[in-house]
Amino acid sequence: MNNKETRSSNFIVQGGILAAAGIISRIIGLLYRIPLQKTIGDSGMGYYSAAFQIYSIMLIISSYSLPVAVSKLIAARIAKDQYRNANKLFRCAMVFATVTGGAACLIVLFGADVMASNIMSLPRSAIALRVLAPALVIVALMGVLRGFFQGNGTMMPTATSQLLEQIVNAVFSVLMAIKLFEYGTRVGALLRDDAYAAAYGAAGGTFGTLSGAIAGFILLLIIFFLFRRSFLLGIRSDDTDHPESYGRMFRMLMITILPVILSSTIYNISDVLDQGIFGKAMGNRAVDEHTIATYWGIFSTKYKTIINVPVALSNALCSSMMPSLTASIERGDRKTARRKVRMGMRFVMIIAIPCAVGLAVLGEPILSMLFTGDIETAGMLLRIGSASVIFYSMSTLSNGVLQGIDRMNVPVRNSAIALVIHTGLLYLLTAVLDLKLYGVVISIIVFSLTICILNWIDIKKHLGYRQEIRRTFLIPFIASLIMGLVGGLSYFLFCKFMGSAVSCIIALILCVIVYFVALLLLGGVRESEIRAFPGGSIIAAVAKFLHLI
Repeated sequence: MNNKETRSSNFIVQGGILAAAGIISRIIGLLYRIPLQKTIGDSGMGYYSAAFQIYSIMLIISSYSLPVAVSKLIAARIAKDQYRNANKLFRCAMVFATVTGGAACLIVLFGADVMASNIMSLPRSAIALRVLAPALVIVALMGVLRGFFQGNGTMMPTATSQLLEQIVNAVFSVLMAIKLFEYGTRVGALLRDDAYAAAYGAAGGTFGTLSGAIAGFILLLIIFFLFRRSFLLGIRSDDTDHPESYGRMFRMLMITILPVILSSTIYNISDVLDQGIFGKAMGNRAVDEHTIATYWGIFSTKYKTIINVPVALSNALCSSMMPSLTASIERGDRKTARRKVRMGMRFVMIIAIPCAVGLAVLGEPILSMLFTGDIETAGMLLRIGSASVIFYSMSTLSNGVLQGIDRMNVPVRNSAIALVIHTGLLYLLTAVLDLKLYGVVISIIVFSLTICILNWIDIKKHLGYRQEIRRTFLIPFIASLIMGLVGGLSYFLFCKFMGSAVSCIIALILCVIVYFVALLLLGGVRESEIRAFPGGSIIAAVAKFLHLI
């Protein structure tokens, strides 16, 4: 097998590396939010999340698409051994990231008050938003470096930098939140406004994001200079007679980035719309800013943080699949491309479906172990909205597939259609029917489901792809129902003899074991597929020893 084939056939392993790093990062993100929430409260987390939503949109517009776009373009050139052109593209992308990231930084720095008041309906979130502004430049440059490595077929630099970034983020978020919460308490005492403690505490939390970005960027730079030696060998051996100009590089970068930016912006702007419409609806009912922040803190911290942990898998697999799919399409090998999509979908669903069922069954006990405050409302949100784990995983993966097969504009169109439906439904459920956070969750489910349906229709049409149903969806769903039944009953029984936290941990362990056994006995995965997963050889050996395969 030659180098090109090797690079294009190992995306499950590379995706597994990113998935593992992504899930560990999400777990770290979940863990540090526990002391953070206990320090600054639900209202503080509301300010924190509001600032992050504006930051996220600015990040998407300025640089979020850079890893995907750069990896796609570099992979296409390396597939043809055009290392000189790949190097030119990298330089062009670094200039682009510096300009767009710097512009976004200045906009957020000077426009924080307007954005926090008029868009998020939480004026004091501007304090946290300003702290995030410098991170926009750093993350933009970091995105180009990650895209460079992913385009070269290695996900380890991205994975390790993500882990370091999140660890530093966790430590500094909690430490600075404690310090600034104390400062905000003193400011609030002088101004006779308790909300300042929560607002400054949120700013402390966002300082951790900036610190983590700096740490991750430094690590990527170190790895880059070490890796560049081998890349220079490819440049020296490159005898291509079709050198591309920097002008062409920039145009290619823009052509690739703009559809991804539009798609990602539409895909993620729903968070800002959710907060804005919800805040306006509550404000029209004379609900004060502190209460609105508390509501949003419950949603963003106790619901969305938990939901996002399993969704990290599809994000990672999407990043790893993009260059691999691009290489297959470049070679005209549509059969291999379809096989990769099929394997990717099965891999995602094997994880997403049991996670959704598990959160629906054990969501409230899990929350009670982690957070303080209003657990009952958050638990009901998880029961209602756990299905979004499946739909968000599918829609994220399908966006990556469409971008990988050069259908760059389709996710933009489909996301726009879903956003219109989502916005109308959200307004109806929150402003008219007054369903509060439940209306937000229901509209999110409809949004992600709509994108799934539209994306997969287009994938089927243009890739000739037909989704296998039984082993991808049906068997994991049946195994998950068995798991959920065992998990729910075991938690109920153990609660009679021991505390909720211990009962929940035991139930979760049983859920993992039962799902694994049920999936294998029902024929949900083959031995060859198990071995393709990260750590699959060990899992396969255990399964064979237990006569499960």
